Amino acid sequence: MRKYLLSAVAVIAVVAGSTTAIADEASAKKWIDQEFQPSSLSKDAQMAEMNWFIQAAQPFAGMEINVLSEGIPTHSYESEVLTKAFEEITGIKVNHQILGEGEVVQAVQTQMQTGRNLYDAYVNDSDLIGTHSRLQLAYNLTDWMAGAAADVTNPGLDLGDFIGTQFTTGPDGDLYQLPDQQFANLYWFRKDWFDRADLKAEFKAKYGYELGVPVNWSAYEDIAEFFSKDVKEIDGTEIYGHMDYGKRAPDLGWRMTDAWLSMAGTGSKGEPNGIPIDEWGIRMEAGSCNPSGASVSRGGAANGPAAVYAIRKWDEWLRAYAPPGAASFDFYQSLPALSQGNVAQQIFWYTAFTADMVKPKSEGNNTVDDNGKPLWRMAPSPHGPYWQEGQKVGYQDVGSWTILKSTPEDRAKAAWLYAQFAVSKTVDVKKSHVGLTFIRNSTVNHASFSERAPNLGGLVEFYRSPDRVAWSPTGINVPDYPKLAQIWWQQIGDVNSGAFTPQEAMNRLAGEMDITMARMQAVDEAANVYGGCGPRLNEEKDAAFWYANGGAKPPLDNEKPQGVTVNYDDLVARWAAQ
Repeated sequence: MRKYLLSAVAVIAVVAGSTTAIADEASAKKWIDQEFQPSSLSKDAQMAEMNWFIQAAQPFAGMEINVLSEGIPTHSYESEVLTKAFEEITGIKVNHQILGEGEVVQAVQTQMQTGRNLYDAYVNDSDLIGTHSRLQLAYNLTDWMAGAAADVTNPGLDLGDFIGTQFTTGPDGDLYQLPDQQFANLYWFRKDWFDRADLKAEFKAKYGYELGVPVNWSAYEDIAEFFSKDVKEIDGTEIYGHMDYGKRAPDLGWRMTDAWLSMAGTGSKGEPNGIPIDEWGIRMEAGSCNPSGASVSRGGAANGPAAVYAIRKWDEWLRAYAPPGAASFDFYQSLPALSQGNVAQQIFWYTAFTADMVKPKSEGNNTVDDNGKPLWRMAPSPHGPYWQEGQKVGYQDVGSWTILKSTPEDRAKAAWLYAQFAVSKTVDVKKSHVGLTFIRNSTVNHASFSERAPNLGGLVEFYRSPDRVAWSPTGINVPDYPKLAQIWWQQIGDVNSGAFTPQEAMNRLAGEMDITMARMQAVDEAANVYGGCGPRLNEEKDAAFWYANGGAKPPLDNEKPQGVTVNYDDLVARWAAQ
């Protein structure tokens, strides 16, 4: 009976003029056998899951849908491989477009503002969870899966297996986004250089402590100085102690809001994002949904001593220790530049680039040996002098499937099927081997990653450790991510260009954030646009009041304490013991 129904669907598709491939079990079996191995499921279980997709997709066979994501290896695999598999198995054609991160955010914002259906689904960072949960313009997936989309929700989806759903859950406890890929910003370093006895001896003689993984920014700065100013050259190549980027572009702003300020110690204690002050420097009291200010004068910290210190160090290190031209790099240019093999360390490095950093030497990667083993390792990023135990330590990007209510329901359902296919247990282990952006416990703990771990520079060890939960995306304090994020990069760029000092730039940034949030407050109070959870700004008071009453941290007398490092092998042993 099932084969008859599938044949009928195929005939209807042909009559309608569609060139969509016939959806059938044979196609599913081919993809399972030839592409989707290894898997956390047996082949029989994979086939059962694909049979569910075949049945659920019948009403949508012949449909063509459009989805959008940013460009990382994981999404390239989805766009080039998974769309083809999904079409052959279900009969639904997917145009999976890839654009820059800024263009993705702009498309999401445009669709939300206009109500025009630009795309049927987005892989949209969970950084927008505060936006989606307030504006209610994206499907509440918890309600949708239990209601209108129950017929197209995979019974084997297993939300409990995902490692990032806490970041895609709103203050109401409901899920608004489904994780598709996940990566953290960590510390990257050349372990082969750090292990050299001569360099270790020279470093200790100069700085009085061991060359190793820096625990604080003082040690990172010392190591940057050591390799740039003292070592200078290794094996005939001029080397540098630091890598970063400074191009005036949106990703410069995200690099700061993502984690840089929190790594320096800007926010409050409390995980995942700081209570009451988050990594953006925005204040929102515990138990409230109303942000109350970004400026120090309103109880925030975006222009406080820790934030200003963070921006100053970014600018100083970029000028003093990075390779020539780094200030003109953007996010996408700076991270792969490490493959040239002339940089000793990078404090702000994304694990999404692991796939590029393990390519063989024959493809121009000078950071692996002749056998393809990485000469580098990843480790937790160091923290600045304002950081306190219990604070956020870094950023975790959770690119997540997001469907806006402006998408017609039939198209939304077809897109939801594709989204679930892209994260299904049938597909996920293989997809993770390609992109190395883990979203499932069953995947990161799969035996194939135990075998591959020695070639991945610490990635598997990190994601299997309990430490991973200390890295988190932007949280719910940010009431409208697209509106506020665009303020950042121009101000930061003005520091690198020399137009403003770090303090001047952050004063201006914090002020503009408060002005923007004041507009949101007026709109919310007049029309309930943010569901009553828009900003409610505090009255301004002097900095001394807030320093003494849970606002920004007061300036430190000494912003460069003694450097502290840890042995990398000891760190990994601790992860394994936990």
